[in-house]
Amino acid sequence: QGAVKRQALYACSTCTPPGAEPAGICLACSYECHGTHRLFELYTKRNFRCDCGNSKFKNLQCKLLPEKGKVNSGNKYNDNFYGLYCTCKRPYPDPEDEIPDEMIQCIVCEDWFHGRHLGAIPPESGDFHEMVCQACMNHCHFLWAYASQLAVPPLTKPNSLEDEGIVLKVEESEEQRKEIKKESGVEHQDTKEEKQLEQFNEPSTSSGYCSKFLQNFAVEIAETTSEFSFCKLKELQSKPFVKKDTATFWPSNWRSKLCTCEDCLKMYSELEVQFLTDECDTVLAYENKGTSDQETERRDPLMDTLNSMNRVQQVELICEYNDLKTELTDYLRRFADEGTVVKREDIQNFFEEFQSRKRRRTNRMQYYCS
Repeated sequence: QGAVKRQALYACSTCTPPGAEPAGICLACSYECHGTHRLFELYTKRNFRCDCGNSKFKNLQCKLLPEKGKVNSGNKYNDNFYGLYCTCKRPYPDPEDEIPDEMIQCIVCEDWFHGRHLGAIPPESGDFHEMVCQACMNHCHFLWAYASQLAVPPLTKPNSLEDEGIVLKVEESEEQRKEIKKESGVEHQDTKEEKQLEQFNEPSTSSGYCSKFLQNFAVEIAETTSEFSFCKLKELQSKPFVKKDTATFWPSNWRSKLCTCEDCLKMYSELEVQFLTDECDTVLAYENKGTSDQETERRDPLMDTLNSMNRVQQVELICEYNDLKTELTDYLRRFADEGTVVKREDIQNFFEEFQSRKRRRTNRMQYYCS
C-alpha cells in the first residue's frame, strides 16, 4: 500500500542488528517473515513503508511481496529501531532500571520518553492526551504561544511557592477588567446592540434606511474579510507567554484550535509538521478506528445470510456451517498444539480437501420420490 498513514511497526534485531542500517517491518511481515526472530515492538509510526526484504536485509526475501524497491526514502528512523528509547537511550523494559516510571510517546518525533526525563512532572495520565517532548518544542517553537492557552499544566514540584506557604494574589483593577471584557468580545457586543437600538429609534426615512443598510453591509463584509485573514498565532504571540525547556502536555481536540491561515500552513510545511492539524493523525483516532473495525468484524455474517432465506434453506445452511466449523476447528488445533504459524497455503489446502469430501458425500446420496 505504500507509506501507510499510521501502522504498528517492528524492528528485527536478528536481521538488522546494532551497526546495521535501521529498518522497520509491518505486523504481517513480523508473523510471515520473522516469526522466529528477535523483534522490537515500535508501536505505531506515521507515513512508513515496510522495509522487509529490501536492500537493508542481506539474506532475506519478503514472502508477502518479494518485488520491492531497494530503499524507502520517505521512511524516518531513530534509536527506537535498535530497541533504545528516551534521551537516556535505554531499552524498554530496562533490566537495570529499578525506578517505576511510565513511558510517554511524543506526537512529533514519535520517540518514547520516561516521565522523569521530560523536564516537567507529567499530569495524571487521564488529564492529557498527547505530549510534545523538549526537543520538539524547541523545533516547533510556535507551540509555546498556544501552550499558555491550551496546554495542561504539569504537576508542581513539592518545593513550589504554594507549598512553602507563599501565595501570590493579584487583584484585578477596574481598567484590567475593562480590558478583559474588551478582549472577550463582551464590550464589542454591547456596543453593537447599542448601535442597533439607535438605528431602531431613528426616523424611518428611506434615505436614512438605505444609508444604514449600506453601512451595515460594509461592516459585515469587513468582518468576513478579516476572518479569512485573521491569524490566531499572531494574536497569541502579541501577548506575553513563557518559553521553558520542558515537554508540554495537551488535552483532546487541541489540534483543532491551531491556526490554519495561509502563513501558518506554510510554516507547518517548512517544519514538516503538517500532521498537527489533522485530527485523524492521533493515536486515539487510530485506536478508535481499530475498535470500529473489530465491531464490524464481530457482526455474524451467518445471521445476516439466514435472514434472507426460507426455512428449508436455513436448515441446510446451518448443517453445512456446523460441519465446516467442526472440521476447521480440528484442523487449526493441530497448528496450535505444535506452536506453528498458519499460512495462506494451509487454509487453501483445507478448503480444497473440505470441498472434495463434500462432493464425495453428495455423490453417495440417493434420492427417492414419495
